[in-house]
Amino acid sequence: MENRTYICIDLKSFYASVECVERRMNPMTTNLVVADPERTEKTICLAVSPAMKAKGVPGRCRVFQIPKNMEYIMAPPRMQLYIDYSANIYAIYLKYIAKEDIHVYSIDEVFMDVTDYLAMYQMTAKELSIRIMEDVLQSTGITATCGIGTNLYLAKIALDITAKHVEDHIGILDEETYRKSLWNHKPLTDFWRIGAGIARRLEQVGIHTMGEIAQAEEALLYKLFGIDAELLIDHAWGRETTTMADIKAYKPKENSISSGQVLGCDYSYEKGRLVVKEMVDLLCLELVDKGLVTDSITLYVGYSNRIDKKPVHGTATMSVTTSSAKRIISYAMELYERIVDRYAPIHRVNLSFNHVMDERYQQYDLFTDPAEMEREHRMQKAMLDIKEKFGKNAILKGMNLQEGATTVERNRQIGGHKSGV
Repeated sequence: MENRTYICIDLKSFYASVECVERRMNPMTTNLVVADPERTEKTICLAVSPAMKAKGVPGRCRVFQIPKNMEYIMAPPRMQLYIDYSANIYAIYLKYIAKEDIHVYSIDEVFMDVTDYLAMYQMTAKELSIRIMEDVLQSTGITATCGIGTNLYLAKIALDITAKHVEDHIGILDEETYRKSLWNHKPLTDFWRIGAGIARRLEQVGIHTMGEIAQAEEALLYKLFGIDAELLIDHAWGRETTTMADIKAYKPKENSISSGQVLGCDYSYEKGRLVVKEMVDLLCLELVDKGLVTDSITLYVGYSNRIDKKPVHGTATMSVTTSSAKRIISYAMELYERIVDRYAPIHRVNLSFNHVMDERYQQYDLFTDPAEMEREHRMQKAMLDIKEKFGKNAILKGMNLQEGATTVERNRQIGGHKSGV
């Protein structure tokens, strides 16, 4: 396989750093936490500043876990602001690397294949990384960290583990240095894609490090993890066959869109039904906006943590392929009534539209009035135009104003947090 060079750049404590920059404060010396003060002390902090991390405060702690004697600023989330900063920083990346060689992993992290740029810039990968990171810092005030590797996995591990232990915050790994420096590293959960569950199962058979995974009997690993053992073994040796070209060429066999929410309090059966109806309506508008239709919906409902009851889920296959809220809501309500316990309090709801496809594949059944469907479609388009021009809450339905409805509040959020606009 051709030798390639990848870099993985992460924006340090991104949300908290943005809030510090906006206040003309240094993230490295300012105690700041991004969390909604209107929620309880149990709410999870979206981010804490590097200054607080240096004092031992975890990045995703709950507010009540912050030491009582520590003074800090609590900044309400402003998700749209963070998206704007991220877009501006992506524009900086594009000054150096073509979009075909950049994979956006998250709002604050990207992978880049810089193999073909090093000779052009007459720089090493580290020199190019420093140039990009300095540009980001000077342009936005945001500090970045970086991992450099001979494959995508090693670049990620160099960022997540190695960069934390070097002064310039730039980690560098190839397969040889990975095995030499990290085969005995603990805990295993520091490694990408190894969560607490996988680590626990490995510990039960006496495996505690990547080196021990590499030396273990493969039959044992396949017995524990099935086909996933193949990736685990490759990563234990520092190997990764996926390239940037593979990522860019990937096309899923099927597409879906989904929506989910954790409710602010436990909901009754009837209020939960209202929430599902609202969610279906909003997802139908998203279908129309994107020129898509669906023929299948999946509903997941999680009950209150106060009761010992497993969540339920179910799927309904429709006799039509459509974006009609009227038709899809009717199937969703039948599904809800079929799978949900009428007497158990509801706390989480997830909804998916499956087999999403282009609207030219729209199909009717014998009970469909095409003229009525066309009228509804035009109305949905008109609603989208009004929302685009005047805001998401510029036009609402009667159900959105009922007790327990969540659409009005969710329209003010991005990713479940305040948009800040």
